[in-house]
Amino acid sequence: MVTLSERQIARYNLFKPGLRNVLMKHVSVAGKLVTLLLSAAFLVACSSSSTKEDEEAAAAAAAAAAAAKAAQEAAAAASASSASASAADAETQRLMETAAAYGNVFYFAYDSSNLTPEAITALDAHIAALNTNNNSVRLEGHTDERGTREYHLALGERRSNTVRDYMILNGITAYRIESISYGEERPIAYGSGETNWAQNRRVELVVVGN
Repeated sequence: MVTLSERQIARYNLFKPGLRNVLMKHVSVAGKLVTLLLSAAFLVACSSSSTKEDEEAAAAAAAAAAAAKAAQEAAAAASASSASASAADAETQRLMETAAAYGNVFYFAYDSSNLTPEAITALDAHIAALNTNNNSVRLEGHTDERGTREYHLALGERRSNTVRDYMILNGITAYRIESISYGEERPIAYGSGETNWAQNRRVELVVVGN
């Protein structure tokens, strides 16, 4: 059995405090390293959380901006549509007033079913107005008193058909137009003479609605 001498034991005891100090220094350094690592991990986590929040905030701001832009565009479109509708209404009103100013009676020469230049101008105004709506019309053909009843009815029919054909040619659909002849039965000027007869040789355009 090996027995340590008192000198060896004393030498060992002398080194024990130094060894203890070294160990304590290593433990202290390790603790500091652990603290630094934990702090770094915390900062990374905070940075990650902050970045996510920033991204979410940016996405929300972008969505709000897009919604505001869409609302602004919708408002602008509605305003433009309203302005366009107002302009269309104003134009329709103007065309209706122009047609009314020409009157709804188209006159013809004696024994003729040909449209006069004046009748064409007035008809063009009525056609322009009718193209803004779906109204139907009735064309009533008339004659003066000279001739037989059969002659008057046939001539009145030719006159109303001439007006109808012109309207169809210029965009009014046929189903919107009714033509009829009254011959000499409904004069607007009574008595003999060219002044009265000229007023009775006519086609009247009557708007009958949709």
